[in-house]
Amino acid sequence: MKKYLVAIALLVFIGACNSNGSDKKTEAAATAAPANDLSANPDYQKGVSLIAKSDCLTCHKTDSKLIGPAYKDVAAKYENNAANVAMLASKIIKGGTGVWGQIPMTPHATLSEADATALAKYVLLLRK
Repeated sequence: MKKYLVAIALLVFIGACNSNGSDKKTEAAATAAPANDLSANPDYQKGVSLIAKSDCLTCHKTDSKLIGPAYKDVAAKYENNAANVAMLASKIIKGGTGVWGQIPMTPHATLSEADATALAKYVLLLRK
């Protein structure tokens, strides 16, 4: 049974990775002006820009779970502090599994530490 679940998860992931990304800019634009208007925050602006250029929106959305957790759910779980920014940046680069379920987040080993940190800061800014 576990083999089937893993196989299905891998197929879903591979299918998601093969998307053409045409809605990435739409999703990034939709995140550009949340209710607490962070649009002037440089960390927010950099995060929106990096997400629009990445494969993040293949698995994540701002407000709802897709394959991975919604960014706002991650922000609600982790306080916005330097330790959590560093931990999340590391997870973005190294990938991981188990915190949000058994579907693994793929590693983004080619992403620089600075960009991963900027992405983590952006996500944590969405905390209400």
